[in-house]
Amino acid sequence: MSAADEILDIVDEHDQVIGTSPRGEAYARGLRHRCVFIRARDAAGRVFVHRRTPTKLVFPSLYDMFVGGVVGAGESYDDAALREAEEELGVSGLPRPTFLFKFLYDDGAGQSWWSAVYEVRCELPVRPQVEEVAWHDFLSEEELSARLGEWEWVPDGLAAWERLREWRG
Repeated sequence: MSAADEILDIVDEHDQVIGTSPRGEAYARGLRHRCVFIRARDAAGRVFVHRRTPTKLVFPSLYDMFVGGVVGAGESYDDAALREAEEELGVSGLPRPTFLFKFLYDDGAGQSWWSAVYEVRCELPVRPQVEEVAWHDFLSEEELSARLGEWEWVPDGLAAWERLREWRG
């Protein structure tokens, strides 16, 4: 099954399920769905940063400071966060990511999705999926901040990062 065929829950402005749709159709029709964003840190506290592959359905070849993805139909945010973190980092046995907050992301062009933000410590050696991750490294907060103006970042990840900064105060 391709990523476009994955079945997603379609939700309303209150994050209540109102139907299901294949992912490709949900994207094409601008149907509101659910996503998870997991900030992964290594033992030294550095943040996992990566560049997406050019074959990704959304935001190909852009940088991201979160791992994550869509929540499947019938899947909880918590389960999706663990699944996506392990898949994208290429590890198994991660601790369950800690939920921080949720917000409705809107790209201003008719696409929106509920976005649950998590955090996890990954002290395992990472082996990111080659289909998803073209480049990766763990960067300090200072290194990450320095790259914000230099690299092209996924817009929803940037929105989650801004909200995380505000949330932390």
